[in-house]
Amino acid sequence: MCNAVDRTYLSERMPYPYTETDADWWLNNIAENESTNGVFRAIVADGTYVGNISVEKKSDVYTKDAEIGYFLVPDYWNNGIMTHAVSTMCSMAFSALDIMRITGLVYEPNTASRRVLEKNGFALEGIMKNAVYKNGAVYNLCVYGKLAECSAR
Repeated sequence: MCNAVDRTYLSERMPYPYTETDADWWLNNIAENESTNGVFRAIVADGTYVGNISVEKKSDVYTKDAEIGYFLVPDYWNNGIMTHAVSTMCSMAFSALDIMRITGLVYEPNTASRRVLEKNGFALEGIMKNAVYKNGAVYNLCVYGKLAECSAR
């Protein structure tokens, strides 16, 4: 599945091609960090594994902040799956992790992902100009934030 996702707006953190060795590394990372440094979940729809979502704590002076990341295979886009997954994951992360906020970083043209965050109470806090260079293209990066006291929205 990780080889089938649309990588247009994904970071390079997920290798391509994605191998069994990569999957083993990721699963070990989850085992070491679940509920202490992050919350990690598979997204399942109709009994099929269709994506991943995580909220991972930052470090140093950013230790009360965490970053959300997610992807969904294209066949399952536009069905409200990710909106629901983000809602559930934010509630879980605010409960499990010692954080005050969750940050979402989205390439400016990725309107679908921006909408998912906005539907979940994330506020656009700023746009970093020319912040991302990927596959020969330069993108602005939208910085979204959701505060713990707003998580019940």
